[in-house]
Amino acid sequence: MGIQMKALLLGAALAAVACTTIIALILSLANHQTLDQPYSTQYGIVFDAGSTHTALFLYQWLGNKENNTGIVSQKQSCDVDDDGISSYVQNPPAAGESLKKCLDVAKAAVPVGARKTTPVYLGATAGMRLLSLQNKSLADSILVEVTKTIQSYPFDFRGARILSGMEEGAYGWITINYLLERFIKHTFEGQWIHPNTGKILGALDLGGSSTQIAFTPKDPVKNPDSAFNLQLYGYKYELYTQSYLCYGKDQAMRKLQVYLHKTAGSSSVISHPCYHAGYNLNLTLDDLYNSPCVVKPSNFNPKATVLFTGTGSSSLCLSLMENIVNLTDCAYSPDCGFNGAYQPPVNGEFFAFSAYFYTFEFLGLVPKAPLTRVLSTIETHCNKNWTTLTSENPTIKAKFLRDYCASAHYIMTILLKGYKFNSTWDQISFEKQVADTDIGWTLGYMLNLTNMIPSERSRAVTGVAHSQWAAQIFFIVFALFLSLIIIAILFVRDPTH
Repeated sequence: MGIQMKALLLGAALAAVACTTIIALILSLANHQTLDQPYSTQYGIVFDAGSTHTALFLYQWLGNKENNTGIVSQKQSCDVDDDGISSYVQNPPAAGESLKKCLDVAKAAVPVGARKTTPVYLGATAGMRLLSLQNKSLADSILVEVTKTIQSYPFDFRGARILSGMEEGAYGWITINYLLERFIKHTFEGQWIHPNTGKILGALDLGGSSTQIAFTPKDPVKNPDSAFNLQLYGYKYELYTQSYLCYGKDQAMRKLQVYLHKTAGSSSVISHPCYHAGYNLNLTLDDLYNSPCVVKPSNFNPKATVLFTGTGSSSLCLSLMENIVNLTDCAYSPDCGFNGAYQPPVNGEFFAFSAYFYTFEFLGLVPKAPLTRVLSTIETHCNKNWTTLTSENPTIKAKFLRDYCASAHYIMTILLKGYKFNSTWDQISFEKQVADTDIGWTLGYMLNLTNMIPSERSRAVTGVAHSQWAAQIFFIVFALFLSLIIIAILFVRDPTH
């Protein structure tokens, strides 16, 4: 082969290598695409250890969050068998054992890889608050036992504690407004926004041992002890919240029994106008006064019994409620609730849940009913005799059925005369769930806690389309092939020389 021809071939090969190299370089740099991988799902568990029962709620949210707060949804719930943990005073270890059924349910629902990072919290409410007042060491021992049980599961246990009444009220308020998209809303464009026109709702919670009210007043809260400041999704809120310990439904019923006993003199047979005619209840004095919410007589025989006999008088039942709800002693007049508590005027719409809902559901008054209909329905119910009532409601246990009259009148007393909803009754809606999620303090608690759980870092990946990648590989291989040909031309001598 001549030198001139050899030079021409070498030049052509070099040009081809240069062209293919440039093409490969352009393909490697051009049209890169960035894709967001899905964020992982995070989980959280909250136990609601109430005065009458305990429930587990399993929540989930994506790891990215919005303005440091998770977009949380309820995945599952589980009711613990038997009464609340405060009932295990004779056997604290059994309080821990009672949680295992629901912990097993949660364990099965959380993926294996996510269990160790799933936080678990237990919040005890008014039942344990009362027990702590009676016997703090006993309350602490019950918390120790539930802690041992939860720690034996493969979760990230964050503690078991007694919530304050203000916390319980505030977290219930968060739950309602979150579920109704008053804090944050998802648009059709797929964006999360803060709704400009969404009105914030108030929360009314009636438990067994305490009751809470929480709302955003028109004016700043005057009593700092009743102010609760929150930041959610980047916005700050000043909340008025008040908790009334010993004024939950069950304790109110106990207060009424004690009032009737103390005003009955020495008689062991006591007329009870809130119990239906034909209903009778025997109690020992030890059982009657077994609560820190009532004052025991100085001298009494705990084994002595009293008989409450129903008289079914709706009007007398209602009049008795003001004897157990203190509506007069208030230093903040006219800004008063009841039992001497400061309260600014109620503002906006309210959701009433827990025992509010269950009582009004039984009476057929949910989610809303005119005040006149509510009052007439309660009166009709209270005036029924026990035989008629049990025949109409054969599946309801007697201990629940007997109290609907008294609890309804109690509810009307605290709502109308305590909180002063007289002119704004139509602003109250009695609800159990919103968007298939239970209303209560646990979701609000979980939302607030997500502010302290770090967001995941961005999971974006950068790359090219498959066809572009294949072409890039082809030109790189072709350039390498031509390079080998050039090497062969340069180093393999012509045999004629």
